Amino acid sequence: QVQLVESGGGVVQAGDSLRLSCAASGLMFSFYAMDWFRQAPGKERELVSAINWSGGKKYYADSVKGRFTISRDSAEKTVALQMNNLKPEDTAVYYCAASYSTTPNLKYHDYDMDYWGQGTQVTVSS
Repeated sequence: QVQLVESGGGVVQAGDSLRLSCAASGLMFSFYAMDWFRQAPGKERELVSAINWSGGKKYYADSVKGRFTISRDSAEKTVALQMNNLKPEDTAVYYCAASYSTTPNLKYHDYDMDYWGQGTQVTVSS
């Protein structure tokens, strides 16, 4: 049984930092591209960041570029999202997702994802 379990969300003030973590189990982690999506109230889910199976390719949405950093630890089967200089517009539920990949390419779309975590709430107050 595949599980993705996010942790690290919380309530912070603008300018603060948070580190989200996603622990994967039940899958061959090294064969999965990993993504972080988020969904704010009343808005569509959007891709925040992505990392390929080796960690050699990364993607960031323009809105978080320079502030967020994605990383993965294949030995621990975890993917992390370090979020610095948080802004109120970063407030959302953040989801970890996994996509089986036979290539080193990134995956960008929610319909490409095979598994999803339950989400973790991030709230940034001004």
